[in-house]
Amino acid sequence: MTAVLQLEIQRPGHEAQIHAIEHGIYPTGAEQGNKIIIPDSGVEPRHAILIFRPDGFYVEDLNSKAGTFLNEAPVRGRAVFRAGDIIRVGNCRLILRLPDQAVPPSAVFPPLPATTAPSPHDVLDQQLHTEKSLIKKQIHTELLERLDIKRLTAAHIKEADLHERTLQAIEQIVQEVRERLPAWIDPAALTKEIFDESVGLGPLEDLLADPDVTEIMVNRNDQVYVEKHGKLEMSDRVFMDDSSVLAIIERIVAPIGRRIDESQPYVDARLKDGSRVNAIIPPLALNGPCLTIRKFSKNVLTMPELIQLGTLASEMADFLRLCVLLRKNIVVSGGTGSGKTTFLNVMGSFLPDTDRIVTIEDSAELRLPQTHVVRLESRPPNMEGRGAVTIRDLLRNALRMRPDRIVIGECRGGESLDMLQAMNTGHDGSMTTAHANSPRDVIARLETMTLMSGVELPSRAIREQIASAIHLVVQTTRLSDGTRKVSHITEISGLEGDRITMQDLFTFTQTGLDHNGLVLGRFEATGSVPTFIEEIKIRGLSLAMSIFDTRKWKH
Repeated sequence: MTAVLQLEIQRPGHEAQIHAIEHGIYPTGAEQGNKIIIPDSGVEPRHAILIFRPDGFYVEDLNSKAGTFLNEAPVRGRAVFRAGDIIRVGNCRLILRLPDQAVPPSAVFPPLPATTAPSPHDVLDQQLHTEKSLIKKQIHTELLERLDIKRLTAAHIKEADLHERTLQAIEQIVQEVRERLPAWIDPAALTKEIFDESVGLGPLEDLLADPDVTEIMVNRNDQVYVEKHGKLEMSDRVFMDDSSVLAIIERIVAPIGRRIDESQPYVDARLKDGSRVNAIIPPLALNGPCLTIRKFSKNVLTMPELIQLGTLASEMADFLRLCVLLRKNIVVSGGTGSGKTTFLNVMGSFLPDTDRIVTIEDSAELRLPQTHVVRLESRPPNMEGRGAVTIRDLLRNALRMRPDRIVIGECRGGESLDMLQAMNTGHDGSMTTAHANSPRDVIARLETMTLMSGVELPSRAIREQIASAIHLVVQTTRLSDGTRKVSHITEISGLEGDRITMQDLFTFTQTGLDHNGLVLGRFEATGSVPTFIEEIKIRGLSLAMSIFDTRKWKH
């Protein structure tokens, strides 16, 4: 392909070099990584940027100490130049040649690398992103000089005052450079982006405010996915660079006393609204800092809303409410993203106001409506590897707090043994979640996690504990269309030999997909009746026995 333009680079004591170039953005400096590399002592690592566009040519100095000059006039901000003009960078001169001024091909050096991408649209997007990132970096640098945000934070200035000072400083800087901004950049939008990155969560702020977004996944600084209506899609949000992502991560974990660095390169945390956060950074994350945020609805879901969404049938909800009132121990199980914690929170709303409830979580997410609730949260080790407080430690302590009900966010290790023992020693009516693909798998998972406690118990003893402690398993499933269903409500009925016996009481059966790809199916009773049905009558509670009749569910 014939080059559109040629750039002549003149260095003192060296033969002039002429490079074929194409339209694009060319960072210029002495270090590797620039598009135009000039190995000269007078040229700084990132000295300037040249922009070649169909509508004109531009040069911009990147706050270099020596400065950048156009026809011996210092470049302030962004300057327009023409072919034949002399751009001086350090002791070197750069001259643009048009095709009719081109030198013979034999004297032309290999083309400079231009931004390449699968399509012209991708090329333009990448160029605009690079150009905007450079502008934002310069404004950030100026902001730090005018307003020391870290110092103000350390001085315990009120958050509202810090935000107001930062916004005023950014607005002033943007106003000063407004005439030099490219026409396609909206000053108001630029101000908001820089403000969000300075004191907020940067490009994620709008995604967090979007009610349709349920999960945000930052794979790398220029690749952010979101989940909407149960489906993953690529967003148009990007960070300036990896350091911007890392700054956001540190801003999330610092307020809750957690840390992330090379010695502890991953962390679980939460946002102020209770959204769950996981972050992992290099060297473990090879593409750069990775951030995952699972949003929680500002409006806590209720059981009627879940019924309306088709998560379960109203008869199933009535049955589960009675089980909670009967102080049955319940495990909500399911795969990742199947809605276990959400459903546990809804189940917790059935707990009586007269009970003292203690919740134990790795990251506090449960929001129970009762007034008599004590919320406990685990703590990771400090920089010396000390001071860790595990779920197991909190569970043991909770037993001394006179709890009527214990709600554990998730059992994932040795705390399962302590939970089973608590359920078997008077703390019935407790609830937890566990990762498992089916109710039968829950039993195997609990058995494995119990062995992780370090206490050597025979398998039969563990199964006896499980059979006597757990009464119900509620299995949640995320289907192919993104919807979440209660696929099983299963009773653990006892132990026969070495095998725990179980019976499904209610199930969801998928029958197909409609023309929009939505799952079709129905909830139904299996015909089995729970073994504790007499307790309902003894406690003076009422439940229509017809809900267990399979004929009723076929209509």
